Amino acid sequence: MRRHFSLFTQYAAQYAKVRLEYRWDFFISVVTMTLATVFGLAVVVLIFGRARVLNDWTFPELLFLYGFSLLPMSLFNVISVNLYQFSDAYLIQGKFDRVLLRPIHSLFQILFEQLRFEALGDAVLGLALLAATAPQLGIHANPASIAFLLASVVCGALLYTAIFVMLASVSFWFEDKVGVMPPVYNLIAFGRYPLDIYNGFIRVLLSWIVPFGFATFYPAAAVLRADRYRIYAWLLPLVTAAFCASSVVVWNRGMRNYSSTGN
Repeated sequence: MRRHFSLFTQYAAQYAKVRLEYRWDFFISVVTMTLATVFGLAVVVLIFGRARVLNDWTFPELLFLYGFSLLPMSLFNVISVNLYQFSDAYLIQGKFDRVLLRPIHSLFQILFEQLRFEALGDAVLGLALLAATAPQLGIHANPASIAFLLASVVCGALLYTAIFVMLASVSFWFEDKVGVMPPVYNLIAFGRYPLDIYNGFIRVLLSWIVPFGFATFYPAAAVLRADRYRIYAWLLPLVTAAFCASSVVVWNRGMRNYSSTGN
């Protein structure tokens, strides 16, 4: 664990130097990603701001859910760059051979060779939304609530990572530049809203098949309506552990199927 943490800090330091070598490019990336999130929030305000209530969920509660959803997503976006381009950049172009020559697990390298630090701007916006809506909802910060928030954010980011590692692993068997990620990535937006506004199939899909609901909705809902959603908060670490373990198994099996690029 100490070795991996040391390697991670070295990866982060080196990539930060590279990104800050072109400061304006980095600054523009931060502004672009932040504006995209702000526009997404503006859509929520325009759609639900007038209605004020959505299936018994008030507008401040919707903003709280949206703000919380930005936290695990921002952490995931920091390390997810190579997962999106894994098939094209690593398998089709042959860069994965270089990864296999190093004495460290290939998945560790894929996750941390590139880090998108500008994605942390979304976390700042998410925290601002939580701070603005929490007093309206009667939520007060205390050591227990802060610890739960941090644990939920980490579990949510790990859950996102596990799901997309499994999707990237599909490329070991079916190489294509686009892959299966885009349609699944679009499902993330559904987890930013109360799951009980959807039909039964969508709720099952986002809870147990592609559990984006556990990454965002259920932890925040457990804070807002503990009497109904507390059980899901207890299930969050179990679901996260199960999907993380499954992703590593699928990745390792995929690596055994890898046969380089050939001629």
